[in-house]
Amino acid sequence: MKATIFSFVLGLVTMFAGAVAAQTCGGVYTVQRGDSLSIIADRLYKNAGMWTAIHSGNSSAIGENPNSIRVGMALQLRCIDGLPTGLPGGRDVQEVAAAATDPAPLVVIPGSADSRRKIAVLTGSDFAPFTDKDLPNGGMLAEVVQAAMEAAAPEQGFAIHWVDDWASHFEPLLSNALLDIGFPWFKPDCASDPETYRCANLKFSESMFEVLMLLFVDTTRPIAFNSDADLEGKTLCRPAGYSTYIFDQNGRNWLKSGHISLKIGDSPADCLELLAEGEIDAAVLNEFLGRKKIKELGLGDRVRVAEGQPISVDGNHMVVHKSHPQGDALLSVFETGLERIKADGTYQRIVDEHMTRVWAEF
Repeated sequence: MKATIFSFVLGLVTMFAGAVAAQTCGGVYTVQRGDSLSIIADRLYKNAGMWTAIHSGNSSAIGENPNSIRVGMALQLRCIDGLPTGLPGGRDVQEVAAAATDPAPLVVIPGSADSRRKIAVLTGSDFAPFTDKDLPNGGMLAEVVQAAMEAAAPEQGFAIHWVDDWASHFEPLLSNALLDIGFPWFKPDCASDPETYRCANLKFSESMFEVLMLLFVDTTRPIAFNSDADLEGKTLCRPAGYSTYIFDQNGRNWLKSGHISLKIGDSPADCLELLAEGEIDAAVLNEFLGRKKIKELGLGDRVRVAEGQPISVDGNHMVVHKSHPQGDALLSVFETGLERIKADGTYQRIVDEHMTRVWAEF
């Protein structure tokens, strides 16, 4: 009789534990034998193409080559659209879903004479999903910065200023300390190219979020990128005004040596249209911008992410001009706040909610 009662209670406990696990999403996945990022994404996210979400969220452990995972490696999987479920360290599904479907709009507080005494943080729009005044809370990294600065609670306060002319951010706004620190900016390989403008003039915080720079290719003329030799003689496209240092960093020297040809498109959409027209071999865009433009242009059947590995994994940083007399202290304030919101779960909550909305668009 006692054995029967024990079995019944054990069954209830097991059912309850399973129900609790089913109500969480995201968490830690341990790599098993035979796994690849696309296999993990297909099984846990029901979408093999979301291997990039796993890669970018674990780039410090994996590195630039997505095939570098090994058995026993612990991967942090973000909660995106309620998946994956049942992993240790997950978040409440309903909590994430409610925040993602009912986002808070951005409230921009007008500047005043009082704001001159505060730490002036600079950003701009039209850089989805990271910063844009039309996005919920101004975009993922705008919300991260707001939360980090609030957590740091600098004595003088802070104010975020939106200037949509990105070309003015380094010169003159930051160089003349008209505003103090700015985000989000990619950091070049300063060890190999210390004289490039950003390396010579800016100091960088730790990365807030890593994004993959991907090759987008024509499905009728697919190419893969597993080694430099795969791109020998290829013509790649980058939009006007976008950085090209990624082609010459980490010892590549693709442009300097003529390993590739570069076509400058008028816009991200122009690069993808040139690809569909057969005038280039691949377009190089960050994964979110590329996927978004593919959908907007109706090129889903024609353009896809190239097999292999990303061109690069780029962090998004807060920057300060080296001439700013309080530059180091300002970056320290921000990094203190960023560390605090990562420790208390606020950072992960913000990223999960924005990533749920972003991937729903694709």
